[in-house]
Amino acid sequence: VRKYEALASSLVTGINHAMARLVDIWDSIGIMEEQRIERMQTVKKYIEDLLTDMITEEESLRHRIKTSIITTRKQLETLCLELSVEPYKVEEDLTVLQLEKNLRCHLEALQKEKTERLRELNDLRQQDEELCVTLCATPYYIPSGSMPSRTQLQELQEHIKKLSEEKESRVKVFSGLRKDIRRLMDEMGHEPETSLERESVCPDTDIFLLTHENIQALKLLLSQLEVKKESLVSARDKLKDRAISLWNRLSCPEEEAKEFEQEALTTLSDDIRRRAKLEEVIDKARQELVVWWNKCMFGPEQKEPFNAYFCDDNYTEELLNLHDSELLKVKEFYKVARPLLENLEKWEKNWALFQDFERKAADPNRFSNRGGALLKESKDRAKVQKLLPKLEEELKARVDTWETEQGCTFLMKGQSVMEYISRQWEEYRSQKDKEKNERMSKKADSTLFKTPSKRPHGPGSSGMTPNKIKKVVQTNSSLCF
Repeated sequence: VRKYEALASSLVTGINHAMARLVDIWDSIGIMEEQRIERMQTVKKYIEDLLTDMITEEESLRHRIKTSIITTRKQLETLCLELSVEPYKVEEDLTVLQLEKNLRCHLEALQKEKTERLRELNDLRQQDEELCVTLCATPYYIPSGSMPSRTQLQELQEHIKKLSEEKESRVKVFSGLRKDIRRLMDEMGHEPETSLERESVCPDTDIFLLTHENIQALKLLLSQLEVKKESLVSARDKLKDRAISLWNRLSCPEEEAKEFEQEALTTLSDDIRRRAKLEEVIDKARQELVVWWNKCMFGPEQKEPFNAYFCDDNYTEELLNLHDSELLKVKEFYKVARPLLENLEKWEKNWALFQDFERKAADPNRFSNRGGALLKESKDRAKVQKLLPKLEEELKARVDTWETEQGCTFLMKGQSVMEYISRQWEEYRSQKDKEKNERMSKKADSTLFKTPSKRPHGPGSSGMTPNKIKKVVQTNSSLCF
C-alpha cells in the first residue's frame, strides 16, 4: 500500500473516531435528535468546504503547470530556431510535473547559451572593429539583430586572430621605418617640415593608421631622406676635401686647423644643450596645458586644433611660443567661464554622491549592523536628490546666459551641458530598468510552485473549528433546557 493511500485510510478512520466521540459527547449532554442533525450538518459542511477548497487549489496548480508547459515549449521552439540547435525531444512516460521541470531547465540552459553568445559576439565585434579601423580592413559580417551560430563565432575568432597577427607584423614594420626616419633626421640635423615628417617622429604611436598606404608613404619618405643624406655626405666630403686643399695651399699649421675644428664642435654642443633645455621647458608647458584642459572640461574636439603642435618634437623657440599662447588662451577661457565651470564641478560631485547612494540602497545587506548610519545616509540621499534638479536648472540658466553673451555653444567634454546631463540620466535609468527586470525574473521563477494554503471554513466566514462551533451552540442550547 502506498503511503498516501495509508494516509487517506487513516484520515477516514480519524474522522469516524471524531464523529463517534462527538456522538458520545452529545449523548452525555442529552442533545436532542434535531439538534444532533444540525450539528452533524455543520461538521459535514465544514469538512466538505475544506476539501473542496483544497481540490480547487490543486486543480489551479495543475492548470498553471500545464500553461507553463505550453509557454515553455513555444519559447523552446523559438530559441532552438534562433540558436540553430536541434529541437528538444520530450521523454516519454513523464508526469506533468517532471515534464514541466525538464522543459524549464532546458529553456534556462538555452537562454544562458543565448546570453553567452550575444556577450561573446559583442566582445568579438568590438575587437574586430578596433582592428579594422587600425588596419583599414573590412569587418567580419554578421547580420545585425541575428543570433550568431557557434560556427560564425569561431570564424569571427579566426578573423580577429589573423587581423591581430597582421597588426603585429605591421607594427614592427612601422616601428622600424619610424626609427630609421628619426635616426636619419638626427644624423642630418633635419627638422620635420611636412605633416608626414612631423607625424613620423611624434612619440604618439597611435597617430598612424596601420594601412599599406601609410607604410608605402613612410618607405618613400625614408628613401627620400636616404637620398638626401647621401647628397649631404657627398657635399660634406667635397667641402672637407676643398678645405684641406685650402689649408695646404695656405700652409696653415695643423694646430690652427684643429683649433677651428674645436670651435665648430663647441658651437654644435651649445646648440644641443639649448635644444635639451627647450625640450624640458616645452614638456612642462604641455603638462600644465593638460591640467588646464581638464579644469576647463575640454573634449577631444576642443584639443584637436593644437594636437599637431602638442606632438611636435622639433623643440624650437617658435614651438614654445605656440604653447605659451595656447596656455594663455585656455587660462583666459577659464577666467571667463569660471562660475559656470565651478557649478558643473559641483553637479558632478553631487551626481557621483547620488549614484553611490543608489548603489547602497540596492544592497540587500544595507540594514545589517548600521545603527544611526542608515538614518544619516537616508537624509543625505534625500538632500542630494532635491539638490540635483536645482543645480541642473541653475546650470541651464547660466549656460543660456553664457552662450548668449559669447555667441557660441558651451561644451562639456565635447557635448553641450544639458545633452551631457541628459545622457547621464538616460544611462542611469537604463541600468535601473535592467536591474529591475533581473529581480522580477528571479522572483517569477521562485513563486511558480507555491504550496497551496489550507484555510479552515465554517459557517459564514468565521473560520471556527468544530470545537469552537460546538461551544457556541452548546451555550445557546443551554438556554432551552
